[in-house]
Amino acid sequence: MRTAAGAAATAAELAAVPAADRVAVVDPRFTGHVHALRLALTDPRFPAGAVPGALAVQPEARTALARAAETGAAGPGEAPGRAHPPAGGAGEGLADLLAARLEAAGVAVHRPELGVLVAEVPADEEARAKAHAATAAVDDEAVRLRSAVKSRDGFFTTFFISPYSRYIARWCARRGLTPNQVTTASLLTALIAAGCAATGTRAGFVAAGALLIASFVLDCTDGQLARYSLQYSTLGAWLDATFDRAKEYAYYAGLALGAARGGDDVWALALGAMVLQTCRHVVDFAFTEANHDATANTSPTAALSDRLDSVGWTVWVRRMIVLPIGERWALIAVLTALTTPRTVFVVLLIGCAFAACYTTAGRVLRSLTRKARRTDRAARALGELTDSLLLTLLPARKAPGKAYAAPALAVLAAVVLLAGPLLLGTAGTWRAVEEAGLYAVVSAMAVHRSLKGPLDWLVPPVLRAAEYVLVLALAARSGVPGALPAAFGLVAAVAYHHYDTVYRIRGGTGAPPPWLVRATGGHEGRAVAVTIAAALWHGQGFTVALTALAAGIALLVLCESIRFWVSAGAPAVHDESGEPA
Repeated sequence: MRTAAGAAATAAELAAVPAADRVAVVDPRFTGHVHALRLALTDPRFPAGAVPGALAVQPEARTALARAAETGAAGPGEAPGRAHPPAGGAGEGLADLLAARLEAAGVAVHRPELGVLVAEVPADEEARAKAHAATAAVDDEAVRLRSAVKSRDGFFTTFFISPYSRYIARWCARRGLTPNQVTTASLLTALIAAGCAATGTRAGFVAAGALLIASFVLDCTDGQLARYSLQYSTLGAWLDATFDRAKEYAYYAGLALGAARGGDDVWALALGAMVLQTCRHVVDFAFTEANHDATANTSPTAALSDRLDSVGWTVWVRRMIVLPIGERWALIAVLTALTTPRTVFVVLLIGCAFAACYTTAGRVLRSLTRKARRTDRAARALGELTDSLLLTLLPARKAPGKAYAAPALAVLAAVVLLAGPLLLGTAGTWRAVEEAGLYAVVSAMAVHRSLKGPLDWLVPPVLRAAEYVLVLALAARSGVPGALPAAFGLVAAVAYHHYDTVYRIRGGTGAPPPWLVRATGGHEGRAVAVTIAAALWHGQGFTVALTALAAGIALLVLCESIRFWVSAGAPAVHDESGEPA
């Protein structure tokens, strides 16, 4: 901590702090809650943060801060201030002045909503006394606990988990645990739950259901701990998202193994549940990216949705209908403990299918009724979400076409790929290989368009569904022992690659490098490879081929993903949307 008398001295003190450090400027007469200062000074997600009387600046905005400080002009009556990394020098009104200058220079200064928290710079003793009284009247620890919970979350999470998980988050914070450690504990708990389910016994199923709920409590706790202690990171957001999928799909595999011990083969149902859930997420991601920065992005449907949100009970009904992660995991846990794995998957498939139809229909209706103008960034993100080998091999070119040409071509490509194996009995024949080749050509025509049309966000999920359902159909039709578990592993590896792509884009770092898309074949290359394997090997060799393909893809994407996220320089992020997961 350093004290500086006046603007010039503050500029000198700031210049003495290493450029790689975060710094803060705090007015010496600041009065308010500690948590108000914490929100402004310690949140790493923004280049700068400010509340009245305090300003914090990350290394990327230090140059702009130096220019603002050198300008001086704090005016007569400057008061001594404090400067310290990370909380630094000030004169009277200097922190607020510097914050205004940073905003004028184009730096995004985050001004957190304080609510009942107090943050003031009193002008005289009377104002100071009032500020002290207002500060004493509010328990900032209680506010901190409340703010640890997402403002928008599912019904089950809001009323059955968050009322106590926030206290677990505080307990973790006071013992120095990090959100990433809690995330890892949640993963380990879910893996143990999957192991219990794999025993195939009633006691194992009951234990699995209880442990799955415990894993979800920890899953909520890690985000609440991040908000409580303001420990946000790009790595943490990625771990939270990808571990959720790893936990759920590992649990599916455990249920399938447990069912097999009892003589019931439900691998096709398990794989179907994974395909459906992954495709639901791709719909969510693609729609969000398409409309992330669109202009004129309003519609009568969106207005109706907003009006419904004003009626309290409809908010909870609509959130429950879409089966977000809390409701979904609670359903799986209860059904696991009380019924059979087959029942779990049948109910899950019905519920998720209804939720998928509800959300997709609503988004299609919104897209058709709004006149949004989508940006090049949105079109590029949709292209990256397609995971197309073509886009890494050919120079960028935006083919002209009608507004709905891209999704129509994507649907046509899916029909070409799946009609034969599902309806015409071509699975395991060279005819299916020809159909996969034609699929590659037609899908290329779709992804090589501008992807700025109202329904172009449907292209990535349609291509995802085509690829995943093809693997499921070929494995199921083969009748080869072990083919479906191997197909489950292959789809899991590819789905991981697709989730990794999504969170790289969300983190602002762009899609995985082109060499990784080429090495994994893109969606069209994998479709051709799987149909060739089915045509070449009609026995155990098909299982071996699927297993080898799954292992190769998993090794590639995991190594590159871990390398990237451990060393990523992306801005710190955290999911505050409350969107279903």
